[in-house]
Parts: sequence; C-alpha cells; structure tokens
Amino acid sequence: MNIGDVAIRAGLPPKTIRYYEDIGLVTPHRGSNGYRAFTERDVHKLAFLARARALGFTIEDCRALLALYEDESRASAEVKHIAEEHLAQIDEKLSQLQQMRDTLAHLVQACHGDDRPDCPILTDLARSQG
Repeated sequence: MNIGDVAIRAGLPPKTIRYYEDIGLVTPHRGSNGYRAFTERDVHKLAFLARARALGFTIEDCRALLALYEDESRASAEVKHIAEEHLAQIDEKLSQLQQMRDTLAHLVQACHGDDRPDCPILTDLARSQG
C-alpha cells in the first residue's frame, strides 16, 4: 500500500506519516524502487497515533503508548499512569484558560468602549508583572 492510500485510511497527511517514519514511530518496508510499502499493521499503528495525537498526547507519550500497545505482557497501570499525567496537564491548562477568561471578561466589562482615551484593558496590559 502506498503512502497516499495509507494517509486516507489512517486519516493523516502524508507529511505527518513521513515525519512519524523519520522519528521511528513507524517503519514501512521499502521496495527495490525505494518507495514505501505499508502493511495493514502500519495503517493500524498510524490510526492509533492519529487518535492519540487528537487527544493531545505528546510524541513521546505516543511512543510509550504504542510500545505498551504492542507489548502483550504490559501492565495496564503503566498506560493509566501516562493517561492520568496527561489528564492532569489538561486540567491545569483548563484552569489557566479559565483564569485568563475571567481576567479578560473583567477588563472588557470595565472598558467603556467609547470615544474616551482611558481604557482599563490597555492599562492592565501595560502593567508590570514584577
């Protein structure tokens, strides 16, 4: 199967597939003509990676998850640990985004938005964080 077919089936751009090959996440066979020859297993791995990346896992997390997926003697605790760490990072980002939203909503509410030059939004942005 060529890279175009695999890209469609795995839901990834060919450039991403080439990148995953470059960093060793997938290793398609090469024909005598130098073209990549993907197998069903490669398609499955790439779809796995696409789903993991869509959930926000890092490349290194994906590498670890893929290795665990392929290891039939794995302990699910290892998989859960990776997922729990990622979930904690998402929760932290959500908290930071909520704080940013609350601050910006307050500033927008405080700004008159008229012809006057004073603007609490600009005042806050110019404020020193130190």
